[in-house]
Amino acid sequence: MLKRSGLNFTLILLLCDLLLTSAALYLARQLRVALDLGVPIGPQGSWLHFEPILYPIVSTIWLIIFALMSVYSSRRTLRIVDDLQTVAPAIVLATLVFTGVAYFFFRDLSRVLFVYFFFLDLLFLSLWRVLLRLVWRVWRGAWPRPTRRVLIVGAGQVGSQVGQALQQHAWTGLELVGYLDDDPAKKGRRHAGWPVLGMLNDVTRVVQTRDIQEVIIALPLQAHRRVRELVAALRRIPVNIRIIPDYFDLAYIKAGVEEFGGMPLVSLREPALDEFQRLVKRMFDLAVGSLSLLLAAPFILFIAILIRFDSPGPIFFKQERLGENGRRFFMRKFRSMVQDAESRHAEIIRRDKDGELIHKWYDDPRVTRVGRVIRRTSLDELPQLFNVLRGEMSLVGPRPEMPWVLDEYEPWQYRRFAVPQGITGWWQVNGRSDKPMHSHTEEDLYYIKNYSLALDMLILWKTVGAVLKRKGAY
Repeated sequence: MLKRSGLNFTLILLLCDLLLTSAALYLARQLRVALDLGVPIGPQGSWLHFEPILYPIVSTIWLIIFALMSVYSSRRTLRIVDDLQTVAPAIVLATLVFTGVAYFFFRDLSRVLFVYFFFLDLLFLSLWRVLLRLVWRVWRGAWPRPTRRVLIVGAGQVGSQVGQALQQHAWTGLELVGYLDDDPAKKGRRHAGWPVLGMLNDVTRVVQTRDIQEVIIALPLQAHRRVRELVAALRRIPVNIRIIPDYFDLAYIKAGVEEFGGMPLVSLREPALDEFQRLVKRMFDLAVGSLSLLLAAPFILFIAILIRFDSPGPIFFKQERLGENGRRFFMRKFRSMVQDAESRHAEIIRRDKDGELIHKWYDDPRVTRVGRVIRRTSLDELPQLFNVLRGEMSLVGPRPEMPWVLDEYEPWQYRRFAVPQGITGWWQVNGRSDKPMHSHTEEDLYYIKNYSLALDMLILWKTVGAVLKRKGAY
């Protein structure tokens, strides 16, 4: 029910966005004529080339850009603040693309038109989202829709998460009535704002007396026998039964359910990026990576000469790292340390006051003179562009880890390998080496859960600032 409602909401947003964008373009044209600002419009003026084909062109651009920037992701459309923070940058980028298309194919269009169009579209799409939610609340208050009363069996961590989700999605018509739990300390009390109505054995009584239509079982994995007993007890009662298995600590990023031979299979390692997102990310890596490598070629040659004359040893340094899904590959960097640095690794291992391993520190004695400069300016990372072009890395993503560090990992930290590992990432632009190893995993998971092409571009932009400030790089 929730998925169906979310899909309908997304389709409504999409269709109305395209209609309002076309309306903004039409009104921008009328305003350009009425206000007559800018270059005067004469008989041979710019409107001779305002053709109806502009409307489908604009709609297509908006559809593609909004899809690339995940404007209609369910995580971003449920809260108005998240929705507006996502749609505004998408409008900016779409308008810039439209301006570029017009420059090549519709050179006579008025420049002021684009200003009118941008602000009208931003106003229309923002107000539409606000009004939609206001109308929805008023409509539900004046003509309440039939609700489905929900009982959650299990007031543990998973049950609490389900309860919070139901409250956040109350607009779907799902109404949480309360919990059942075998913990005597919870009986008769309120849990997460809702009453605990009894023990698990009370399930049939509570369902019948409270007019429950949906029962969600959220018990721990070890309670498999109790789940069978509950399902058997509810078999004769006309109520929907849903089970949320307590596998969240086992799942990497997201889980999926599929059917095979009539049996439901729960996949704990579903790809964090769908096929479309993966294609867009790969195309972006190839385009930007190739251009960056071309522009960096003179610097690569110059640094190679400096390293050759500074200290004995190879110019490039290859080190085994772990990529997406723990796949091993050799990451390339400019050599910034003495030739026997790997054999001296044990003597420089340090930990912080909490016992966490420190990945880098500023006075590492193994670093050469040239190495200290290229590490401070992050120029030692330039050869990793070859890893990007080979598909072993991405421009943006969690940093590839060294295999031996996995011994220090906690189980939940393995989730950071769910996407291609990158040259730079959310962690690097929010502290870089100032943070001890492992403390950056939460930032990596934030990036994975909120991935979009716009976020990749933001991280690349912030990386430039982080490199120029040289904060945390050594």
